[in-house]
Amino acid sequence: MSDHVLVINAGSSSLKYSVVDARTGEAAAAGLVERIGEGEGRHVHRGPAGETETTRSILTHEDALRAAIDTFDKHGPSLADLDLRAVGHRVVHGGSRFSASAPIDDALLAEVTGLVPLAPLHNPANLEGIRVARRLFPDLPQVAVFDTAFHQTLPPHAYTYAVPLTWLEDHGVRRYGFHGTSHAFVSHETARLLGRDPAETNVIVLHLGNGCSASAVLGGRSVETSMGLTPLEGLVMGTRSGDVDPAIPAYLARELGMSVDEIDRALNSASGLKGLAGENDFRELSRLRARGDEHASLAFDVYCHRIRKYVGAYYAVLGTVHAVVFTAGVGEHSAEVRAASLAGLERLGIAIDSNRNNAAFSGAHRISTDAGEVAVFVVPTNEEWQIARETLGVVRHGSGA
Repeated sequence: MSDHVLVINAGSSSLKYSVVDARTGEAAAAGLVERIGEGEGRHVHRGPAGETETTRSILTHEDALRAAIDTFDKHGPSLADLDLRAVGHRVVHGGSRFSASAPIDDALLAEVTGLVPLAPLHNPANLEGIRVARRLFPDLPQVAVFDTAFHQTLPPHAYTYAVPLTWLEDHGVRRYGFHGTSHAFVSHETARLLGRDPAETNVIVLHLGNGCSASAVLGGRSVETSMGLTPLEGLVMGTRSGDVDPAIPAYLARELGMSVDEIDRALNSASGLKGLAGENDFRELSRLRARGDEHASLAFDVYCHRIRKYVGAYYAVLGTVHAVVFTAGVGEHSAEVRAASLAGLERLGIAIDSNRNNAAFSGAHRISTDAGEVAVFVVPTNEEWQIARETLGVVRHGSGA
């Protein structure tokens, strides 16, 4: 029987898909449809015959998924030959209701719809992707894999904000955390690299992409994470501010007359690296910094300083740390960020080997010194594989945990 899972990640104007063997992680094909509803859509598909790119009118997510199905038929591999086992959907926010992946039915859709106020930019698109896939693949089991689920093991003292308790009890105001599939995959892969049981391994995971988050994983369970009620809190990101004084919005409203929505958009879309240096692509930021751009240098320093603060804090949370691990686009490819973020932590047993850190590797590898008490790794994340594995777990056993 096939273990191939169609993994779908639906955004507001995009649909990312892949067919993954849940046992091996091998992707038979993958693609991205973007600019949905914007007139001329763009569709990139990578399969056995290589990469194809087309542009055409794609008005809805159903158009996007039908375009993907047509491309499988034209360029391979054949979905019939792959004998799909299930469809796995990335869902950003599961609130406190979902601590593991779950089979999709009408009741689940209703619950996820009820969580839209917690993720108004993400959950509606995720729901649309689910509805479309259920129409086009009515005979396949479908599973929701939640970004927040891995962090549902946070203890109350870690997820509770010191605000009026009725905000938590009546409105769900608490820390949820995100990037959970990435943190789960990377922390377990790090335990494997160390030759340790995940249940006996403590890891600090640094997921650094356009969105950035850190987690403290104690014995395979997330006990602290940097993102909060929304993905805005925590590390400096491409366009998000991360941590700021919570009184800043009130100050801006009084002094500049900005509305709540204007402040929210600014903190989410015009802050972070973009706000400091005018550029949220880290590759371009690095080029600007190399040319001596002061704003780019400041943005780099703020970015790495924030990471170092979290590493120190999470070291204190865990008590014993077996590894610090970098993942996602910036974490996997920027040696300068890795070096600057961990500089000065030798007293904590964290020391990077510059030759290892600067060497070109495509897979998981260690970049710390042999004498370092705490191992430091670069581990490429594979959220699609994690989603496929959890989806297959639900199909087989009724739970993705």
